[in-house]
Amino acid sequence: MEDEWLPAPAINMAARSPDSTMSPTPFARYPSLVDRGVLITGGATGIGATLVEEFSAQDARVGFIDIDRSSGDALVAKLAGAKHPPLFAAADLTDIAALDAAIAAVRARVGAITVLINNAANDQRHAIDTVTSASWDATVAVNLKHQFFAAQAVYPDMKAAQNGAIVNFGSSAWMVGDRNLTIYSTAKAGVLGLTRSLAREFGTDNIRVNCVVPGWIMTQRQIELWLTPEGEKNLIQSQCIKRKLYPDDVARLVLFLASDDSSGCTNQSYIIDGGRN
Repeated sequence: MEDEWLPAPAINMAARSPDSTMSPTPFARYPSLVDRGVLITGGATGIGATLVEEFSAQDARVGFIDIDRSSGDALVAKLAGAKHPPLFAAADLTDIAALDAAIAAVRARVGAITVLINNAANDQRHAIDTVTSASWDATVAVNLKHQFFAAQAVYPDMKAAQNGAIVNFGSSAWMVGDRNLTIYSTAKAGVLGLTRSLAREFGTDNIRVNCVVPGWIMTQRQIELWLTPEGEKNLIQSQCIKRKLYPDDVARLVLFLASDDSSGCTNQSYIIDGGRN
């Protein structure tokens, strides 16, 4: 069945952006996502939470992993009325054994996982002279390492189905060259290499692997920790599109890349930064 440009259910009929320059617009409806087993890492807050909501609104069978138990439980309660209420598996995904166990728990509930969204990350700032071997390893683990092992864990499901979509999350931080993000930027640059390698490895099984590269997306964390009037002014000046970007801007592209509408798209990176780069 070809996917149609129809409104998704009421849960996402209007964009959540508070930016008054944006008009509320419906999300596209993708029939190919109905009943699909979807795994989202880092799904309790920020962009990840929006992705959980939007895939649930597409009537997919969604499981998500996050270390934040309270936010994860709250999101499940919020979406209890969905056709397939999402499953939350609390785990520290830098612990690969715990990650594997969480994925197994998701699979037991949602069935074969044929969509993987490697969203989890942490952009904690770090000055060069404070970096230790341990902090380096920890930052790479939360921003890059788990993406490989999550893909490895779901690969058998996708191979058996001869169909799958993996969306890895990079970042434009390494393109911009932001200060105090050296390890984060290094790890996120590595996501591009991982994406291209997995696309080659998995392509013969009709598994597509793409990378989404967000710019500065206005999650609650970004607004509370990093956004300043000066920073906002500089951001808008550097973008072609003169507005802030929000998780909905990212979710729209991720849904497309996960759906059969993008069946010819793989081994690519897609930047969502308002034209900053």
